[in-house]
Amino acid sequence: MLIVAVVGPTATGKSDLALDLAEALQGAGGDFSPPEVVNADAYQLYRGMDVGTAKVPVDERRGVVHHQLDVLDVQDDASVATYQTQARADLAAIESRGARPLVVGGSGLYLRALLDDMRFPGTDPQVRAALEARAEAEGTRRLYDELAERDPAAAAAVEPRNTRRIVRALEVIELTGAPYSANLPRQEYVRPAVQIGLDIDRGLLDDRAQARVDAMWERGLVDEVVALADRGLGTTASRAVGYAEILRHLAGETTLDQARADIVANTRRLARKQMGWFGRDPRVHWLRAESPTLVEEALAVVASADRGTPPPPADGPVRRSLGS
Repeated sequence: MLIVAVVGPTATGKSDLALDLAEALQGAGGDFSPPEVVNADAYQLYRGMDVGTAKVPVDERRGVVHHQLDVLDVQDDASVATYQTQARADLAAIESRGARPLVVGGSGLYLRALLDDMRFPGTDPQVRAALEARAEAEGTRRLYDELAERDPAAAAAVEPRNTRRIVRALEVIELTGAPYSANLPRQEYVRPAVQIGLDIDRGLLDDRAQARVDAMWERGLVDEVVALADRGLGTTASRAVGYAEILRHLAGETTLDQARADIVANTRRLARKQMGWFGRDPRVHWLRAESPTLVEEALAVVASADRGTPPPPADGPVRRSLGS
């Protein structure tokens, strides 16, 4: 069954639209089993990171089953490869029940790993250590030149001074015997899918980011971070917007008011980065997040994708970027 993915920047209402679609799609077009949601937000994978990630509380999920929420401890580092394996297993299980999967999130790499032909070659500590030693002794440029000889496409996509990526590319070539570029993600769905993106004006997004942080503050974001800090946050969890800023405050580096202002600013910055990521994918069907007929427009996109026909045009201009 066709996968429906709701994508786009933070604070645009992706979770609400997904729940609306889950309710509307049940019993429509042959969808007789209730749709189920698969999370594609890297930080909602973590138990206890609820307020700061805007995770939908259980009692507000309208009875819709959710997957890939609360599957990691905050001490764990997230792995895109592990997520791919587990989330694809969720997709298969949902489809085996005759239900439609709804993928929802703004973590672009996780979405690509789930939906697209994206492979994760293994690693070998000895091979990597030898390459790192060569980079130290011979210089990064020498390794870059070698990469350009062995895989010109990979070299063209890497900065000549980026030692980490050059070493990784040569490691994959050594381990697989194939060009590193053969493992780069391709915009090819591994299962039939349609992506619905939520676009929004910069001014409205800024207002929503402010309102979002205000609401999180009221719901106890600071207390949540304090409790998690007592348990110890790993590298991945501690980088999340809303958590990193309060952790800096708890370390005595900023005032609480400054931490709050930083969260607002970084939420806006994150939204622009996310829009840039999704805006480069020509397969996304963009809709205005503030449209009063958003659900109907999204349903029309799904219906067209189910039929294999082009979606109806969006109602009004969709810029696919924030403020540009």
